[in-house]
Amino acid sequence: MTSILALDPAWTDHEPSGVALLQSTKKGWRCVAVSPSYGQFLKLANGVPVDWSGPTPSGEPDVNALMNAAASLLGDQPVDLVTIDMPISREPIVQRRVADDKVSQEFGSKGCSTHSPSPTRPGPLGQRLTDCFAELGYPVATSDTPVGTLHVMCEVYPHPALLHLLNKEFRYRYKIGRATEYWKDKTPEERKRRIVKNWQKIVDELSTTINKIVLPFPAKVAIDTTTASHLKRYEDALDALISGWVGIRYLAGDCTGYGDHTAAIWVPPKLDR
Repeated sequence: MTSILALDPAWTDHEPSGVALLQSTKKGWRCVAVSPSYGQFLKLANGVPVDWSGPTPSGEPDVNALMNAAASLLGDQPVDLVTIDMPISREPIVQRRVADDKVSQEFGSKGCSTHSPSPTRPGPLGQRLTDCFAELGYPVATSDTPVGTLHVMCEVYPHPALLHLLNKEFRYRYKIGRATEYWKDKTPEERKRRIVKNWQKIVDELSTTINKIVLPFPAKVAIDTTTASHLKRYEDALDALISGWVGIRYLAGDCTGYGDHTAAIWVPPKLDR
């Protein structure tokens, strides 16, 4: 059975980060665990369910503890692939990379240009995360890495991935922090309802490939009184699930690595170049 640890890390150490763990079975892929933070993911390995209503811990992850927790949840099996929604590289990141430019060239007209990494974001935090995974045997997958290679860390980017997943021509509206920009003429309550509705559409589509996804969005009667900052935890967890889905496509050979010999952003589908 093949497994994927999917991460949606914050680019700073004062925000929470989503985590998802997927495993292939005879009946297809299943979601072993999904969490809105590293800390709650570690607790899952000790049998403590995620508290979606309580505080969401932030902070830098202990990569060894994270991998040990994943192995425990997998029945003492190691992780086969790590996917991560954050700039990573085999060289220090000090500015935009070839990978960022190539994805922006390919998907910018569809509203899916990349953010620009810098020496401070994700900076040292991203470098430590990259180094720790490399030390554990998961080096950065570059454009030279054959698609489907195991025991690497693949950088992914949910926005262009969602174009493929949802068969859309333009960037999908699902970021709670941009709800006002999406629907300027709607009330805050209506914006939140639309965001959650779009989240559910993503989960429904992911569920055609991944079984047993449990992401308990607030009920309709509670969405209006739930703050946007509280809703953000569901978005983080969802981004981790999307990152895991990209890993599934990567393992199936259906991804393209946009980048060079130092870094690549993996986006489905596979293109002949």
